[in-house]
Amino acid sequence: MVEAGMAESDSVGAGTTYDRSVTEISPEFQRGWDAALMAARFWHESQAKKALIQARRSRFPKNFEREAEVHQRSAEMITTLSPDDV
Repeated sequence: MVEAGMAESDSVGAGTTYDRSVTEISPEFQRGWDAALMAARFWHESQAKKALIQARRSRFPKNFEREAEVHQRSAEMITTLSPDDV
């Protein structure tokens, strides 16, 4: 991560440099990225379903309904991420 005031090729850690111009997204990396996003999306969708089931069984369903909404929104937003965002 390039901090404020740092050039793109400045030193980041002990003996390491950060150079964004060298970073390219290979097809292999892109497949892994897509698989990771899909796994995270499915996880959030399953957590949303689980929270809705708990809401039906609970005396206080609002908290579970809110949790389900958060997971559903997260599942929808995950698809908008790209490797450049990280």
